[in-house]
Amino acid sequence: MEAMTFISMAILLFFVIDPIGNIPIFLSALRQVPREHRRRVVLRECAIAFGVLLAFMFIGRPFLRLLHLSEPALGIAGGIILFLIALKMIFPTPEGLFGAVADGEPLLFPLAVPTVAGPSALATVLLLVSAHPVARCIGALVAVMGVTTAILLGAERIAALAGRRVMTAVERLMGLILTAIAVEMLLQGIRAALRTL
Repeated sequence: MEAMTFISMAILLFFVIDPIGNIPIFLSALRQVPREHRRRVVLRECAIAFGVLLAFMFIGRPFLRLLHLSEPALGIAGGIILFLIALKMIFPTPEGLFGAVADGEPLLFPLAVPTVAGPSALATVLLLVSAHPVARCIGALVAVMGVTTAILLGAERIAALAGRRVMTAVERLMGLILTAIAVEMLLQGIRAALRTL
């Protein structure tokens, strides 16, 4: 049961972070970066994203208490944001998920935050750590960020091998799965809110 919980947590985080769907965003953002520096930029941005998500596991709940926000509210907000991102994955716009990417070498924005460590990922790690042991949550995050980093390091090769049609199909399929996850997050948040009334 514990192994299944760990696997389901890792799968949820993987779909929420969506490294395959983020390949086009990374390729677009790194277009202005010299080829020999791209690997370093990807590693740095993934490390920053990991640090942000890990920190939110520990300081997220006190931060919410400081703002007088409840976990059901976070679940509902995370579900809405995730639903909007999923819709953009299914029905893409020319400017991409997070708008136009600025020229030059990206730092923190838009790759680390919000592409990898976006609002839905922050909400997800906080919800996971509130329901499961912290060590298991950290393990799932480490595993998913390792896979995410590997995928994004090979982004150019993956995009070249798969082709645009396959990448589009995969992104829309992941968007469809994310839509279902978003609805489930919304329902759980609403149920939790109703129990507090």
